[in-house]
Amino acid sequence: MPSDSRISKVQELIYEIRVGEVMKTDPVTVTPQMPMSQLREILREKRISGTPVVKGDTLAGIISIEDFIKWLADREPDCPISEKMSKDVQTLYADEPLTQAVNKFEQYGFGRFPVIDRESQKLRGIITKGAIVEGLLRKLEIDHIEEEQVYRRRIKHFFEDILADRVSLFFRYEVAGQDFKRAGEGASRLKSSLRRLGLDPQIIRRVAIATYEAEMNLIIYTKGGRIRVRVEPQEIVVRVEDSGPGIPDVEKAMQPGYSTAPEWVRELGFGAGMGLTNIRKCASRMGLHSAVGKGTTLNIHIVVENGVTRGTEGIDSAA
Repeated sequence: MPSDSRISKVQELIYEIRVGEVMKTDPVTVTPQMPMSQLREILREKRISGTPVVKGDTLAGIISIEDFIKWLADREPDCPISEKMSKDVQTLYADEPLTQAVNKFEQYGFGRFPVIDRESQKLRGIITKGAIVEGLLRKLEIDHIEEEQVYRRRIKHFFEDILADRVSLFFRYEVAGQDFKRAGEGASRLKSSLRRLGLDPQIIRRVAIATYEAEMNLIIYTKGGRIRVRVEPQEIVVRVEDSGPGIPDVEKAMQPGYSTAPEWVRELGFGAGMGLTNIRKCASRMGLHSAVGKGTTLNIHIVVENGVTRGTEGIDSAA
């Protein structure tokens, strides 16, 4: 398998960790009525380059050091922060996977994003690139310890110890459409199960990321479906099924960035059009069959040879 096709531990973790796990929960905030003249001291003393503007617990906007510098350069009279803050603020939800935050940082180039509660819309914290790095380092350390413990107690030579002509393990996960609160839950549970079996971490990463992307497609585009996983000594197969609405143009759907997600889904941070592309990168072989009005079946094959996964071979038009 080409070295550049391997899935790193960090790539795996950004699908697993939630924004709320790495965000700063006690961010420095200012009020809309605060004078701009007071902002300089806050930015200098706290050593920050921007801060949320809140009214009560509700996010009203965000003010950055760039906004402050522009105010100084224009030599305008002192005024409330509300007159210079950005009111159209891009935010993240605390329960979103960290991959959504990474995508937004890349898309917008901002230094920070306010994090709000999905139900109450109240400010929960703030996330920066530095907070992401710190959170990943903490998680890497914890996972390293846990993986060593799992390795010591894993089922030794699980398949070899069972006397049968063929041995398979089956897992099934039901996924509800539009249930963003539980996004990625099935993939996370599958990952935990595979880790307990002591499978190679690289294999687990590929399965976990591919399953997560497939699960998100069920949540975003369908009324729900199911994920079936078959684990065998030489291959892991993930089969994803739904009953509609189907994909009108499979070839176009496979293009990176192509998305039919509605605007409200995009506003939640999902539907970037990279799901099938990421699945294909993780798969040894991928089968996709869809009929409009009937549903879609996706088969993801990850072949295991001598403890490693075989590189991507391509995509079949049929499941």
